[in-house]
Amino acid sequence: MFLLDLQSKVPIFEQIQMQILRFIDVGALAPGDKLPSIRSLAHENGINPNTVAKAFAELEQSGYVYSVPKKGYYVAERQGEDLRTERIMKALTSLRDSGISRGEIETCLDEIYEGGQKNV
Repeated sequence: MFLLDLQSKVPIFEQIQMQILRFIDVGALAPGDKLPSIRSLAHENGINPNTVAKAFAELEQSGYVYSVPKKGYYVAERQGEDLRTERIMKALTSLRDSGISRGEIETCLDEIYEGGQKNV
């Protein structure tokens, strides 16, 4: 289910988070669905369970998943538009924090939506 790139510069816990969010976006994971256990996900991918626990804990803190003691983690019920808006805001904040100006972002948006550029 999870494809992790252990050689990537993107931390493994972030890769796990991104994949879970993507699964939620495309409907592969629906509200109430149980996530794999921390131990099984770590074992299947040859990673430390603490890495998986960190990914799940941050997703829980953000409201994407919830935990049931001694049962595991489950996908939380969220409004589709709220989820999309929150993800867009997080991405834009990250771009701003990395030094990309508003004008650069607007230029790219114009190219994507009006100029026909498919992949940036």
